[in-house]
Amino acid sequence: MNVSVQGAELYYSTRGNGPACLVLSGIGTEPYERQTPPQLSDRLRLVYVDLRGCGRSTGEITDLTFDVLAGDLEAIRTDLGVERIAVLGHSILGALAIEYSRRCPASVPHVITVGTPPSGDMARLSAQATAFFAADASEERKQILGDNLAQLPAGASMNQIFYAQTPLRFFDARFDAAPLFVGSVVKPEYFAHVLGPLTAAWDVTVGASSLRVPIFLAHGRYDYTVPYTLWEGVAAKLPNATLHIFERSGHQPFCEEPDRFAAAVTDWMRGPGIPG
Repeated sequence: MNVSVQGAELYYSTRGNGPACLVLSGIGTEPYERQTPPQLSDRLRLVYVDLRGCGRSTGEITDLTFDVLAGDLEAIRTDLGVERIAVLGHSILGALAIEYSRRCPASVPHVITVGTPPSGDMARLSAQATAFFAADASEERKQILGDNLAQLPAGASMNQIFYAQTPLRFFDARFDAAPLFVGSVVKPEYFAHVLGPLTAAWDVTVGASSLRVPIFLAHGRYDYTVPYTLWEGVAAKLPNATLHIFERSGHQPFCEEPDRFAAAVTDWMRGPGIPG
């Protein structure tokens, strides 16, 4: 389905039953449709959204600001005919999910972030992730990563580098991640904008008092790209945040521990003190 908003046609698809939940994507909806478990769509109506300029949505990604994002997602919510809609953002898109809720708290009852850093400072994130991997990873995991990187050809593509980094991203250091990302629409301008102008100065603790919507911070114990340790001392500074660690996951706990992920998210959404 498509929704017309200022300067763009936004594409979204739906799956499942229950309360509606937006699933944000900058690489096309197909990979997230594949990776989010049926156990979750048995309990929620998942609404997969291509950000403007990404996947099958038109418009310019460089036009995307947090305010424009909020307007885009509100247009989809209205098109769906629902008064309130949860939002899930994976990796840096969790920052976008949080900022949508900040601007539209009456529309968003729950925010779910997965593998999201507490700030958009990529240089700082990289240094902390490297240090965590050096201190925490097993020698076997380090060896597999080293071997993978050594086998990369000169001028390796973004995809080749990504899959070589599997020991940083998955609990199973030898996991074949390629099938998960079939159908990805990778645009360098998306990464340049979202990891640059849009989120580079973002910090979840700035203006934290205005984050009135409950936030579920899902992290994999073996995520060496965005370590859960980044949130130590940070989650407590937010008005209503829950940090949940998945002990046999890396950066993708929704497909590495699907049963546990679906149960943890939906139990949290029904939990005491969480508005339904």
